[in-house]
Amino acid sequence: MNDEELTPLFEELKKVLEGKVDDETLMGEIRKYVNSYGIDPSRAKRAIIKKYDAGASAGFVTADAISKKIADLTGSEMNIDVTAKAIYVDKKEISVRGNKKTIISGILGDETGSCPFTIWEGDSADLVKGDTYIFKNAYTKTWNNRVQINLGTRGRVEKTDASVNVPDRTITAESREMKIGEIKDGVGNVTVTGRILSVEERHITAKGEPKTVYSGLIADDTGKIQYSAWNDFSLKEGETICAKNAYIRSWKGIPQLNLGDRCEVSRVDDNFGQIEEAPTQKTIADIVRIGGALDVSVSGTVVDIRAGSGLIKRCPECKRSILNDECTTHGKVEPVFDLRMKLIVDDGTGALSTIVNCADTEKLTGITLENAEQLAKARGDMDSVSREMAQMMIMKRITVRGNVMSDEYGPMMIVHDAEIDTVDVTAEAEKLYKELEGAL
Repeated sequence: MNDEELTPLFEELKKVLEGKVDDETLMGEIRKYVNSYGIDPSRAKRAIIKKYDAGASAGFVTADAISKKIADLTGSEMNIDVTAKAIYVDKKEISVRGNKKTIISGILGDETGSCPFTIWEGDSADLVKGDTYIFKNAYTKTWNNRVQINLGTRGRVEKTDASVNVPDRTITAESREMKIGEIKDGVGNVTVTGRILSVEERHITAKGEPKTVYSGLIADDTGKIQYSAWNDFSLKEGETICAKNAYIRSWKGIPQLNLGDRCEVSRVDDNFGQIEEAPTQKTIADIVRIGGALDVSVSGTVVDIRAGSGLIKRCPECKRSILNDECTTHGKVEPVFDLRMKLIVDDGTGALSTIVNCADTEKLTGITLENAEQLAKARGDMDSVSREMAQMMIMKRITVRGNVMSDEYGPMMIVHDAEIDTVDVTAEAEKLYKELEGAL
């Protein structure tokens, strides 16, 4: 999108942020999110507001609230009223920047559908499962392609006697056979055939009762996926199974196969041959379409190195990166140094944010953690390390391997391995020449 098309978004953000960021920086952020990262304007708006004014996203009001049904929500509403029944309610305490905070989350439903909700000021309300409430001055966002209702500091919840008939959940769709590489969140009940790569048991407490969760990896010739089951299907590593009527849920954009109560598991003949331990090669467009991916590799060109790269400081307790030697959880600490890169990789189908760990950063750049500390000390500037790295990495072709998660900022890979690609310039030029010649 050109600057003229981005101007309405710029004017809206400028009004909301009220001088918290200058015009040039703001327009640069908009161009980066929309044009470089390929994020749609509504998601880009929420991300920029959250970045420069964390409290604004919860209280940003643009007009008088309007009432909406759950099925009509788009995930970009900023000021709405929703009347719905509490289908599930969970009140819990979380830690935000070292401070304890109570939130209420769960699922709301009306006659048109259901969706998750979160009340960020949980001390201000008490919800009872089965009762009907009006969520006033709420806002919505999208997580894993599903709309969520949120209530911030300007919102409130009121109990109502209004009649809301939530239809019983019924499953009518036929189970659809799918390859693992095609699976994405929200596809419904599926039938998947794959080889069990690993099996583990975890003992947890759910609703006050001890439970066992069975989980691991399953793969076919198109990819790998994590699976989990509450029932013991006596799965064994190396065997091939057909799981019918399984369902898909995502964690941070990564699809997961769930073998629920309706799932039927049978043993079948293995026709996959040798399933490689190597990661599945994907394009960034494939990953964006799915929403996330497990153990994949992407090849592309480094087009940017983001802030927060180079020499950084971490809390010695929780290992989070810190500023001014202060951890949000552990307060003032004696930090430890670490090395990383936050690269934007473009493969021609899209752009992907990546976080490269210390070992792979040293391998790609030749700059060790010790070298980085010495360089920063000599120049009196930690940012000098990231500038050196940028000169080495920008426009280099690399292959990165890892897990890709998605949030409102788009997809991001936690890199497990990375290599600089050797480019045969002559061969690439001849290939381009033939493509151009064929197009004439």
